[in-house]
Formats: sequence, structure tokens, C-alpha cells
Amino acid sequence: MTSPLQDLLDGNRRWSAARHAEDPHFFEYLAKQQSPKYLWIGCSDSRVPATQIVDLPPGEIFVQRNVANVVAHSDLNCLSTIQFAVDILKVEHIIIVGHYGCGGIQAVLDERRLGLVDNWLRHVGDVAEKHSSMLATLDVMALRNARLCELNAIEQVTNTCRTTMVMDAWERGQKLSVHAWCYSLDNGHMNDLNMHVDSRAALQPAYENALQRLMQLPAALQR
Repeated sequence: MTSPLQDLLDGNRRWSAARHAEDPHFFEYLAKQQSPKYLWIGCSDSRVPATQIVDLPPGEIFVQRNVANVVAHSDLNCLSTIQFAVDILKVEHIIIVGHYGCGGIQAVLDERRLGLVDNWLRHVGDVAEKHSSMLATLDVMALRNARLCELNAIEQVTNTCRTTMVMDAWERGQKLSVHAWCYSLDNGHMNDLNMHVDSRAALQPAYENALQRLMQLPAALQR
């Protein structure tokens, strides 16, 4: 019986054959271990594939995704991913990746009810309330969406840095940095939000510098 997902299965076979043709040992090497340097915490949006948009092959990025790239201290799924990445895989970088035009971000700005996910997006709503004065200066909704995407990524870096796993890693001298990025669907470019934290002491200065940069540059220039 033909699978209802036969197109995807056929695509898988073509992809596998192409990778094997390029490198006959590709899957042999990949199956032996994963040793990524990066943990990517991004949005579930299907248009933002982690390895593809930074031009890396499979095995180079450990990935956790959820609606609006939130790091909540009550989310055991995300926390378990961070713990495994930091303690077992020994990643050197955790990257929080938002994207402009995010539907979850827009739902918060529109105060639109979507269902169960509204409870999850309450985390983003908290970010919007915290930075309401900055958002109020933008009268174009697309720019307000862009700015909240950036602010949310920066705030989720702060949440990540305050997890016990990251703080413990820094306490024992493990090399680990946490970063905030935003991706543009319009041109495929990644925007570095200038939020880079490599120690507990560096968190507050990095946070203040990142916010100051946002206030100095018009939202349109961030894309």
C-alpha cells in the first residue's frame, strides 16, 4: 500500500542518495557521534530551518524549537534540552533565534485569541508589557512586530542565562556563551542583536547594551 506521505519518503531517498554520492562516508561518520558546538533555540516556524540558513550540515547544531522561541523556567522540555546540550554535549554556544514577522509575536500585539497557545504566548506578552514604552514609539505595526521579535530574543537570552544549568556551567569554568539573533524571512539575513553573554557577571552589561542599541537605531534598520 502506498504511504500517504510517499512524496516525503521519495524525497528522503533522493536526499540520501545525493549525500552518499557527495561523500560515501557521510552517514557512517554521522551515525557514530554528534558533537555540535551550538544549541539553537528557535521558533517552530517551518520557514526557519536551523542548519540550512547558516549553511551547516546535519550534526552541527542541537535544536530546540517552540512557538515564539520562548525559554520558560517551567518548560521541562526546553530545560532538559539545555541540560543535555550543556552537560552532555558540551556545546559552546546557545543561540536564541527569533524571526521577523513571527505569527506568535503578532498575536500578542493584536491581542488575538488563538486557543491554548495563548497561555504560552503570555511569556511574550510579559516582554511586550515590560518594554511597552519602546514599542509605543513605533506607529507602524510591521516595525512594532520587528522590535518585539528582537526584544523577545534578548529577554529569552536573559532567561537562559539564569537557568541552573547555564549558571552551574559558568561556575565550574565551562566555556559557554549565550546569544540573541533575529532572522529575516524577507532576505534570508540573520541579524545579530549584540547580546553575547559568557559569564554571570557579563549578563547585565550585555543586556543593557543590547537594549541601548535597539533604542538608538530605528526598527527598520534592524532588518
